[in-house]
Amino acid sequence: MFETFINLDYNIKQSIIICASLILSVILAYIATPFAIKFARKIGAVDVPADERRMHDHPIPLLGGLAIIFAFIITSIIMMRYHRLLWQILPGALLITALGIIDDKRGLPALPKFFIQCFAAAIPIIVNPKILINSISGFDFLGIPHINFPYFVSIIITILWIVGITNAVNLVDGLDGLAAGISTIASISMLLIAFLKMGNDSTEYGVAILSAALAGGCLGLLPFNRNPAKVFMGDTGATFLGYTLAVISIQGLFKAYTAVSFAVPLLVLGLPILDTVVAIVRRLIDHKSPFSSDRSHIHHKLIDLGLDQKQAVGLLYVISAIMGIAAVIFAAYGSSTGWLFLLGGVAVAAAVCILAIPMFQKRNLFNGDGSDEKSEADDHNDTHDNDNNEQK
Repeated sequence: MFETFINLDYNIKQSIIICASLILSVILAYIATPFAIKFARKIGAVDVPADERRMHDHPIPLLGGLAIIFAFIITSIIMMRYHRLLWQILPGALLITALGIIDDKRGLPALPKFFIQCFAAAIPIIVNPKILINSISGFDFLGIPHINFPYFVSIIITILWIVGITNAVNLVDGLDGLAAGISTIASISMLLIAFLKMGNDSTEYGVAILSAALAGGCLGLLPFNRNPAKVFMGDTGATFLGYTLAVISIQGLFKAYTAVSFAVPLLVLGLPILDTVVAIVRRLIDHKSPFSSDRSHIHHKLIDLGLDQKQAVGLLYVISAIMGIAAVIFAAYGSSTGWLFLLGGVAVAAAVCILAIPMFQKRNLFNGDGSDEKSEADDHNDTHDNDNNEQK
């Protein structure tokens, strides 16, 4: 059997290893989650229902993200061994993990977290200076094929991208299963894009394996994290996902597809980016710190409209999937087809929202799940959001 595998076509072997990475990571995360739950309870990293606003009536652990991290690291090491891309990610990712555990256990002020995140974001640059985002494209319609950045500006942009995505995924973690599901969709999108470019390129092969391992970890956690959640991902999991997605996207999307458009990485991570940008602008308009917490994120707005958690999460999954597919189309067929598909995708997403939201509202009202459930869900999400994103 081993000899048969050795004799397989190189691309087929790559595909088998990528699929094996996904499956192994799913299994490892699923097995590890109960242990993460026990560990969280042991150290007291739990979300305790201290008041009547909480939806759940018992403490829920906050370290479910450790299962994703465990699955990702073990799978990546087994499948990639000494691949340089893995070692560009791991040191900073482990620092982000340690920061998240402390934050979930005790809570940390915004500025110290921000500076540590910036240091973690600089680690991949120190390990491999070529990882810098040094140009973007996609402005052909303005007569500007490429925008090249000076070296120092490239460093700043790269660090801001990593820190921004790290916190964007954390901020979108406001409903059960939302951040894990969106990260799964983003990871699979990056996997498909890397697969299109792969061939004999070891970097894109590494990106595909890492994306598969990350998607598998999220899928393994989701049975425990979906509504009603048995475990929350916590800052530990959400910031790890954001950090890892950001670093992978630089190597796999910015480097491979800047000739196509800057839109590719933005689309893959579109929903967290949009939610974060809107949140910052909203807070600045309200004369609040951009690091302050509120309950006006996209998922909160859907709950306010009368959707329950499963409906809101499902709708946001659909929107994320449309963005991910658009990114794959961009990468496969170029900017012209990509922009056309994106416009079509936006129209489809708008149509889905227009049709689905009233349908869900009527169903919830008919089933007697109207304002009372909405209010209870709002209180839970408000508190959960503040707990996980306080000081951001």
